[in-house]
This record gives sequence, C-alpha cells and structure tokens, in this order.
Amino acid sequence: MSTIHVDVVSAEREVFSGEASFVVLPGESGELGIMPGHTPLITRIKPGAVRIEMADKTEELVFVAGGILEVQPNRVTVLADTAIRGEDLDEARALEAKSRAEEMLSQNKGDIDHAYAQSELALAMAELAALAKFRRKK
Repeated sequence: MSTIHVDVVSAEREVFSGEASFVVLPGESGELGIMPGHTPLITRIKPGAVRIEMADKTEELVFVAGGILEVQPNRVTVLADTAIRGEDLDEARALEAKSRAEEMLSQNKGDIDHAYAQSELALAMAELAALAKFRRKK
C-alpha cells in the first residue's frame, strides 16, 4: 500500500510527522480526504479534528484551531494556528472556554466584541467535537 508523508505543525511545535495511508481534515468548504497521489492543493482549514490513518490501520487524531493545508502528491503539510494531539485535549478547559464565550454573548453590553465571542465559542465547540471523536476511536 502506498503512503503519503504527513506533517502537522503549529507555531509552538511539531505535533505529528509520519507516513499515512489517508488523512481527513476540516477544509474551509467542507471535509477533505487526502490519499497518496492527491492533486496539489493549498487551502485554509477550519477548527476541528485531523484524522490520520496509518498503513497499519491505526489512527492519530489531532485537533487544529484553523490554519493552512498544503497538499503535494507525496506530502501533506498542516500549518495550524494551534494543534493538540487527541490524548492531550482538555475537556474541562474546553468546557470553561465554551461557558465564557456563551456568557459574553448573552450580555447585551456595548463593549462586548460579539465576533470575538462567536469565534471563541466556535473554537471551543470544535475542540469538544474533536474530543468526542477521539473518545469514540478508543
């Protein structure tokens, strides 16, 4: 079976580097599936789970908080704003972030940045969804 090299990096560190048979991630216009030999592509990605299937059928899950995807026929590079391995996701922190964002949105004060609060809420929801996927995988 052929493989494709996958790198998932954030500004802080490299989160994953290895060979995979298939990669699924949240593209700006919908979910993308990448296999070896894929047509070259550059696109933005949304917050969500990157699922990396290795040749031995094991999976690695990485949460990304948006970023850029570059695909070449033999390489996938995910340049993420933030990237967290599935086993490192913190449900309590994500739930707290969700609560803070919902509280900000519920306030009708003029000094609330609604776009920021909505962005924070979407990010927390995406992280919780990725955590749910990680738990189902186990």
